[in-house]
Amino acid sequence: MARRIAVASQKGGVGKTTTVASLGVALVELGQRVLLVDLDPQACLTFSMGIDPEDLQASVHEVIAGQRSARDVILATQEGVDLLPSTIDLAQSEATLVGKSNAVFTLQRALALIDDDYDIILLDCPPTLGILTVNALTAAHEVLVPLQCETLAHRGVGQVVETVAEVQRVSNPDLVVLGFLPTMYDGRTTHAQAVLADIGTRYDMPVLTPPIPRSVRFAEAPAIGRTVLSTSPHLRGADVYRVHAQRLLASPADLPN
Repeated sequence: MARRIAVASQKGGVGKTTTVASLGVALVELGQRVLLVDLDPQACLTFSMGIDPEDLQASVHEVIAGQRSARDVILATQEGVDLLPSTIDLAQSEATLVGKSNAVFTLQRALALIDDDYDIILLDCPPTLGILTVNALTAAHEVLVPLQCETLAHRGVGQVVETVAEVQRVSNPDLVVLGFLPTMYDGRTTHAQAVLADIGTRYDMPVLTPPIPRSVRFAEAPAIGRTVLSTSPHLRGADVYRVHAQRLLASPADLPN
């Protein structure tokens, strides 16, 4: 049974997609069979993995709508991970899901059919706390929250924590919070240090260390459809993602039978 990990935050630009792609490739380097699921209608993960969303005939939208199976839509990538891609059509899925009974379990049912094909499934949530994110959290065994170490990113953390708690109460009582993953971190600034210290004391959630250091290389890699683990394999940030991938494997999830 695949271990499903949602990467969620209601704020854009905090490193969700970079984290999903980089962790996924790092896990492949460790011999894992990995699927990335792009749940953002902007399709940034799809583009980042070297696939043009405008060229696709089907995406996760058709899977959620019940028109295609996930296995029929999954694509291989140059980096060794598989991808369940997104297109702008996914924006219609919010309306599609609202009209369904048990809508929050739609993604869970679709992924259950391919669980045996993978060791780990990473879910890249959209930068909202709407029904697509709730579907991801309901389908996941664990959730990871990237946190940019800046005040504006910090302000919305309470909303993420509340949404996770609501999902645990209503649709997924077994959901485990892995913790906050600090991203775009510049340890030379007192501001970043202060945000990181405050998060660690304000919320009852672990802060995963080491933080992901800020680097322009993370922004450059998607332009050629790759991750920094390929374009800059010796970058400090790439090595930190490898550390977190190793820790994930060292702490196996207690998956339901």
